[in-house]
Formats: sequence, C-alpha cells, structure tokens
Amino acid sequence: MAAHLTADPGTTYQVIARSRRIARARGILVGAILAALVFVVFCVSLSVGDFPVPVSKVVPSIFGQGDRATEFIINRLRLPRALTGLLVGAALGMSGAVFQSIARNPLASPDIIGITAGASFSAVFAILIVGVTGWAVSGFALVGAVLTALGIYLLAWRQGVSSYRLVLVGIGVGSVAVSATSYLLTRSKVEIAQQALVWITGSLNARDWTHVRSLSLALLVLVPLLLVLVRRLRVLQLGDDTAAGLGLPVEKSRLAVLLVGVALAAVATAAAGPIGFVAFVAPPIARWLSRSPGPSVIPAALVGALVVSVSDFAGQHLIGDTPMPVGVITGVVGAPYLLFLLARVNRVGRGG
Repeated sequence: MAAHLTADPGTTYQVIARSRRIARARGILVGAILAALVFVVFCVSLSVGDFPVPVSKVVPSIFGQGDRATEFIINRLRLPRALTGLLVGAALGMSGAVFQSIARNPLASPDIIGITAGASFSAVFAILIVGVTGWAVSGFALVGAVLTALGIYLLAWRQGVSSYRLVLVGIGVGSVAVSATSYLLTRSKVEIAQQALVWITGSLNARDWTHVRSLSLALLVLVPLLLVLVRRLRVLQLGDDTAAGLGLPVEKSRLAVLLVGVALAAVATAAAGPIGFVAFVAPPIARWLSRSPGPSVIPAALVGALVVSVSDFAGQHLIGDTPMPVGVITGVVGAPYLLFLLARVNRVGRGG
C-alpha cells in the first residue's frame, strides 16, 4: 500500500520540468510584451511635442535617415531625455527588485528605506552649502547614496541583517535625511532653494548625451554583475538558515547583492534626482505579470523603464499646460499603492 502512496520519481520530475518550461515561456512572453510597450512609448515620446514628428519617421531619424530639421529635433532635443528616462527607470526597477528580494518585504525599496533621501540631502548640501552645480551635484548624490546605504547596513547589523531591522533602520535614517534637507532649504536663499527643489523632485529636464553615456557605462558594469548574483539572490530568498545549509556564504552574498542594488539606485538618482516610487512599484508588478516568486530582475527593469517613460510623457503633454517633473507623476501613482500595501499588511497582521 505504501508503494501506491509513493509518488513516481519520474512523474514528479516531469511535472517539475513542465512547470519550469511553462514559467520560462511565460517569462519570455511577458518580457517581450513589456519590451514592445516600452518601444511604443519611447517612439511616441519622441514624436509628440511643439514640433510633431510622424511616428514613422522617428526610427529612421535616429539612424540619420531623416531630414536635417527632424534629426535635430529627435537626436539633439528629445532622444537624450527619452533614453535617460529608460535607463533611470530600468536601474530603479532592478534596484527595487534586489532590495525587496533580499528583505523579503515589499516595503524594502531604496526610496522607502532612505537611500534616495540620503542622496537628496547630499545633493542639496552640494547646491546650497558648497555652491556647486551640474555634474558635481550628481557626484555628491552618488556619494551620499552609498554612504547612507553603508550607515543603514551598519546600524541594522546584529550578527547579521534581518529584513525588519533593515526596513525600520532605513525608514529612520531616511526621516533624518529628509529633516536635514528641509532644514537646509529653510536656511537658504529663495533663488538657490528653488534650484535644489527642482533637483529633489526628480526631473528629466535638460538631460543630454552626457547623462546617457554615464548611465550606459554604469549599467554595462552593474547589470552583468547583478545577473551573475541572481542565483545567490534566489537562494537568499529561502532564508538565512536554508541558504547557509545549501553552502552559500550568507552575509558575503547579501552584501555583494546589496552593493549592486545600492549602486543601481545611486547612479539613477545622480542622473535624474530621486524619482519616487519607481523602485517600489516596479518589482511587484513584474512579479505579478511573470507569476514568479523570484526577483524577476529583467521584468522589473522593463516595468521601471515603462513607468518612468509613461510618467514623463504624461507630465509633459497630458496634464495641464505647464510641464510637470516626472517625480511628481510617479509620486501620484506610487503613494496610493503604498497606502494600499500598508493597509493590507496591517489587516493580515504581518510585515510583508
């Protein structure tokens, strides 16, 4: 009788293999659909403006096959902004996937746990106190994000880092950074404070090919590193004890993945300011679409790119006569989701 109750190992293997094939096919399909949507929004954003360009001429103009006026409008004025938005959104989406997967908590994203707040404080300090502009501000923001993440990690360390400590310490550090930023703004001259306010809102205005090149170089290094570490990230999601039992060096692996996640958030924030809630909403949307319990890094990157592109397009062309920074639009989208998530977590009585 026991033999009848024991599952056939061959049948079990076939079921598992079939499930993996279905999951892989679904992931490829979701990725293809998201990539197509990103491409459509990208082309439309290049087409619409004070000087409309037919969508059919957008791609040829990018590759130098249009007339001089169209190529100038597309390649010099609109393309750098659109590409910066795609790269920033992809970086934030992947960063959010890293943090939420490591902490196993939907609240653990770089904008919620204070990393972008630390970058904002550093940038505002550079503008208001040091008196620098341009790329120096981005450099300060990059350093600020890394130092904030290091401080959060050290404060959360207690013979290891638990997800609750990471989130709670991060929220606390972020609150301190926001308060310090507000203090600097209230103590500065109005004209200079306005410059800082534009930056900390999160905006793609005046982005040029320098931003595109720097982001591209950073992602060329960080994305392959993250893809190499994804296997360790999946094991870490099983819990520290299970991961250690499988022979994974838990703390070294967690630190390596966190460093890549912090770097992704830092370069995105340095390029466009702290565009809120993209890293927060992109990973759960990607997981829901792909039906994957894993980190879903590539789908999260595509969702992040789509969210930033759609939000920037809406802020420029769909809401009123005055263009709005992309960070305002993503905040309008992300804040209700945060409230919904907090209400749901409170209702079920757990932290994530």
